[in-house]
Amino acid sequence: MNGSADDQRAVDLLDDYLARLQAGEAPDRGTLLREYPELASAVDCLKVLEGLAPPMAAGGTGGEDETLQVHPVAGDLPRAFGQYELVSEIGRGGMGVVYKARQTRLDRTVAVKMILAGHLASAEHRRRFQAEAKAAARLRHPNIVHIHEVGQLHGQDFFAMEYIEGESLAQRIAQHAGNIETAVRLLGAVARAVDHLHRQGILHRDLKPSNILLDAEGQPYVTDFGLAKVLAPDSEMTATGVIAGTPSYMAPEQAAGRSGQLGPAADTYSLGAILYELLTGQPPFRRQNPLDTLMEVLGREPALPRTVNPRIPRSLELICLKCLAKSPEDRYTSAGALADDLERFARGEALQVRPPRLGQRLWSWTRRQPALASRLGALGVFYGVELVNYAAGVVDWDFHWKISLLIGAWALASIVCQQFLDSRRWSILARFVWGMLDSLLLLAVLLVADGAASPLIVAYPLLIVGSGLWFRVRFVSFITVLSLVSYGVLVVDFYYWRPQLQSGFHAGADRHIIFALALVVVGATVAYLVHRVRTLSNFYSRVGPV
Repeated sequence: MNGSADDQRAVDLLDDYLARLQAGEAPDRGTLLREYPELASAVDCLKVLEGLAPPMAAGGTGGEDETLQVHPVAGDLPRAFGQYELVSEIGRGGMGVVYKARQTRLDRTVAVKMILAGHLASAEHRRRFQAEAKAAARLRHPNIVHIHEVGQLHGQDFFAMEYIEGESLAQRIAQHAGNIETAVRLLGAVARAVDHLHRQGILHRDLKPSNILLDAEGQPYVTDFGLAKVLAPDSEMTATGVIAGTPSYMAPEQAAGRSGQLGPAADTYSLGAILYELLTGQPPFRRQNPLDTLMEVLGREPALPRTVNPRIPRSLELICLKCLAKSPEDRYTSAGALADDLERFARGEALQVRPPRLGQRLWSWTRRQPALASRLGALGVFYGVELVNYAAGVVDWDFHWKISLLIGAWALASIVCQQFLDSRRWSILARFVWGMLDSLLLLAVLLVADGAASPLIVAYPLLIVGSGLWFRVRFVSFITVLSLVSYGVLVVDFYYWRPQLQSGFHAGADRHIIFALALVVVGATVAYLVHRVRTLSNFYSRVGPV
């Protein structure tokens, strides 16, 4: 081949060939060379590329004619894989794919899991896959899926495990959520299995309904140890700062990436999230994207289960909420202790868990409704200062009653907006209406007070910064524009409606220009940071949990 154009064409064809190999396809080299004979000189390179593809394996001799691609994402089923016949695909996750298979030597049905990327898997993926196999193979419990064989066939890592004929707990919840007796029975059995894991020095770290299988009799089995961590000083399977798991079922310390702080309490939290979903039909936290879910896991309390399903007994709600405590020290000391309390509940006996004290209930409420709590708290502080000033004669009755009316209206509007915010149907609209009311009521308060000359104008940049906590660029822009318009009204008031405000105060326009520009900079900065964070969230949602 001569010329840069021919060279570029060859590079493009070879690049496409490699991409198809990495995607799990099996492109025919001979066909490619017949269509593009000018690539004949690159045949050696193609042979090297084919070496990167998963080898073909036969059920017996492994001869050249008895070949079968073992890359998990390619090939027709059924097909042979060593002593196993892969019958159908059961499911796949971020790292592995699971097949229903028949073990020909023992004539039994098993499940075979392979590393998803086959020969193209990274060393980290292989290490995690092998760690899962080793962790699961050492476990013997009636509610944990048993491992029959761990091995490697023609470079393809795999392990064969007990096949559970039935459905996952996620499928059961979708159809029969809210059954109290079933929820207690299932989670009690799963908690005993998880307690066995912990006693063997293993954290699961990805407990969720889809990782719990139910057999035909309704007995649960814990499976999928892809994120399991061995509790040993020399075993650090995830670097600090890396988030591993499924957001809706993660403990806060896990969601924060503090892997060095993970212990059995993290799995206990996940058990509480599963119990919550069994009782209510939804996990404690689930938003449209992983970022919003993680932020709620880190900073909010879940809605009380009884507000979602009033049929839940108060004592069972207490068990669930104890598991979901933000601090690991406030949860059950072990999964076994959780199972004990569930069994006490089933027998109607007194529980280990106790109702929270008044202070704990108030703190939980502020974390369940932080937007409302922060506004009511700020309004309370402001009104307290105003009452002191009124009592001391600093402000007159006319000012006092107007401010009292505005503060009362602001508090009432916040409570109403919170009710709409809690409704998924109206949550987005409520957010914008609430932001608009904040801006309008702040303007009204300032017009009653000293307007642009009041130190309360610092509330405008605070409103913009607070809008960033909703993680919506459009909302940040909306609040920034409202703040600029509202401040513009105060500037008009300062120069034309109440020029007496200029007395003893700098009346130059430069002050207002600088403040307005500062609002624009604050808004642009917050919007940029929100955009960056949402970009990371979108990437996380595409690649899935680590």
